[in-house]
Amino acid sequence: MPDTMNETAAERRPYGEPVCIDARRVYDSCGDKDCLSDLPVFVSDASQALIDNAVNVRIRSADVLNTMLDIEPVPFNRGFYSIDMTFFFEVTLDVFSSPNTAPETVRGLCMSDKKVILYGSEGNVRVFSSDLTVDEYDTQNAPVRSLPTANVQVAKPIALAVTMKDRQSCYKLCHKVPNSMLCVIGGNISERGERVVLATLGVFSIVQLLRNVQMLIPSYDFCVPEKRCEGSTDSPCEMFSRLDFPTDEFFPPNVTDGNGDNSGCGCGCDDES
Repeated sequence: MPDTMNETAAERRPYGEPVCIDARRVYDSCGDKDCLSDLPVFVSDASQALIDNAVNVRIRSADVLNTMLDIEPVPFNRGFYSIDMTFFFEVTLDVFSSPNTAPETVRGLCMSDKKVILYGSEGNVRVFSSDLTVDEYDTQNAPVRSLPTANVQVAKPIALAVTMKDRQSCYKLCHKVPNSMLCVIGGNISERGERVVLATLGVFSIVQLLRNVQMLIPSYDFCVPEKRCEGSTDSPCEMFSRLDFPTDEFFPPNVTDGNGDNSGCGCGCDDES
């Protein structure tokens, strides 16, 4: 390797040269902040028995398990597509069977639907590609339709509230749940029981429509590593000796230390607002 490890790519080729790459271009996107209220929490039969006999339920956390997407062209609006999404959330509950006792941990499943319309341009081609198969003819991948690709990014949900009510007919399961998600809650979903837990979640999401396009971009050079690989042969005690002493762990900061010069409310609020 030449002695140019400390030179940047732009210094080696300042003006660059045009190269064609195949990349995904975002044609349209949108972001949302949704407050999903009173989502039924579906649990297994064993967990349902705990909820039926509970005196109180508290929500501990929530997370995104999966998101199912379906995309279809919008009639009479060329280039626009409707994206139907089904979010699957895992909800962890603390179920109290009696006052002044430790809670039982219950894992449940929530579902929510969302639909958006975005611009994804038009395409009338079918894309074929192949994968390498060792010692055989390369197999052909399934042809890709001219529809754009939908992509959704979901942040970790915020567990806002939880309530417990008597079960009603409107709290029935309306989605097909994959087996992989049933394993998360410990078995099949119970559709019986006297009571149901309703969770309220705060969800931040970004939805995008993308297409593979060929783009001409300036290229300066290949990405040659600028740092050499170094192996670690230190003993555990030598590695430990280089760590700083965790002073903050032994002496927690005061409330004013975390808020800087802010004063008054104690939560970092700006007086100007």
